[in-house]
Formats: sequence, structure tokens, C-alpha cells
Amino acid sequence: MRHIPAPLDGGSPMRRSWAPYALTAAAVTACAVAGAKAVDADSAWYRGLDKPPWQPPPWTFGAVWTPLYASIAWSSGRALGRARAGERRVLAGSLGVNLALNAAWNWAFFARRSPWGGVLGTLVLDMSNAELIRRTRRIDTTAAKALLPYAGWCLFATALNVSIARRNR
Repeated sequence: MRHIPAPLDGGSPMRRSWAPYALTAAAVTACAVAGAKAVDADSAWYRGLDKPPWQPPPWTFGAVWTPLYASIAWSSGRALGRARAGERRVLAGSLGVNLALNAAWNWAFFARRSPWGGVLGTLVLDMSNAELIRRTRRIDTTAAKALLPYAGWCLFATALNVSIARRNR
């Protein structure tokens, strides 16, 4: 077991134990809100796209993303709380980039109405997921394992996005 680093905020042990979780929950919430602002699944453009028969029903996306976002916040909070100062900065940067890429996909696909832009976004997000899991695993394997469903769903989203882009040239 690794040592527990000094508190992020210099506070009490209780504050120390919850600070990373509060920070990551806030960051993940900001990502979800920023991404959601771009989505209009009821737009004529989106409804008019030719989608593969294996695309999940619309309600699935909210049902899946809610626990995935919770797992990102939990696993990142756990890893940040266990990381040494240098590791913490790098991991926090990796998480920040990942969340920005996560939100940016919605803007590329929906706001710009660009399935191929979405493909590019999902490919970069997939690489960022692998890097985030790798960095997290160096600190805490349990936290890294909790990120695997997120990475798996994003790979599924990449396949779905490629299929949509190919069908709608």
C-alpha cells in the first residue's frame, strides 16, 4: 500500500479524504454540462441521419453516462488522493484533458453537425482514455479498473460514430 500524501488543501483528515473526490466530481459535472449544451438529439439534422440498426435507443445514453461519469469522478478522486505531489499534477492534467476531449466530442458531432469531426474526436478521446488508465494504474489499480467501462463505452461510441459517418457521406 502506498503512503497517503499530504492533504490537497492542508485541512483536517476528514477534509483531506474528501477533497479529491469533491474536486473530481466538480470537474466531471462541468464536463457533462458543457457537453450536454451541444447535444440536440431531437434536431432534424440528427433525426435525419442514417444510423445503424445496432444503435442503442436514445434513453440508453443518459442511463449509461450517469454511472460512467460517477465512476470517473470516484476513480480519479481515489487516485488523486493517493498520488504523490508530482504524480498528482500529471494525473490531474491528464484528467482535465480527458474531460475536455469528452465534452468536445459533443461539440464536434452535434454543434458542428460533423460525423467525421466526431470520429476524430472519439479517436483522440480513446487515446486519452488509455493514457488516463495507464497513469491511474501506476497509482492505484482499483481506480484504474473502475475506468475500464468508460473506456469500453467510448470504444463502442467510436464504432457507432464511424458507422454513422460512413452512412452519411
